[in-house]
Amino acid sequence: MEFYHRRSERPRALGILAGSFNPPTLAHLQLARAAGERVDEILCVVPREFPHKEYFGATLDQRLEMLAAAGFGVPHSIATTERGLFVEIAQECMRHYDAGTRLYFVCGRDAAERILNWAYGRAGVVEDMLREFELLVAPRGGAFEPPEAFRNRIHSLAAVGAHEAVSSTDVRERIARGEPWEHLVPEGIVERVREIYS
Repeated sequence: MEFYHRRSERPRALGILAGSFNPPTLAHLQLARAAGERVDEILCVVPREFPHKEYFGATLDQRLEMLAAAGFGVPHSIATTERGLFVEIAQECMRHYDAGTRLYFVCGRDAAERILNWAYGRAGVVEDMLREFELLVAPRGGAFEPPEAFRNRIHSLAAVGAHEAVSSTDVRERIARGEPWEHLVPEGIVERVREIYS
């Protein structure tokens, strides 16, 4: 793990917001702010390698620059990791944060359902992962009800705001079609997004 920006304080509870951030959107900010009420710090993570997609659009450096300028409004750090699976990111975090730090991955309902229902090839993978970290799940596209067996490790976030359904894909597609998109990204990065994606 390499830090682009790191807070000096050591959190007891760390919320990990991992994504491609291609580009960062208001949904990312709202998710971070909602999770910020439950944790001491948000760690925005951009993997150098994604498990299910290729790099395109903004470069890694451009994504880090946009995250730094986004204005999260909560205590946060920004880092890159070598790999993109949650369990791999958690293992990297364990090497850089105190042993007692509780790790929470911050995600939407859609991502939580993928994590719980993925065909991992062997039994017990979800249980193993949720021993290493917990989930903070926002109601993206509907409320999320965790399975009974995981209710002590998966926690629901309150509604994150009007932009919860906005995605980076929406922004890129609107730019490509010449439609308004500026209202979907943080004000501090509008011009940078225009330069990179137009």
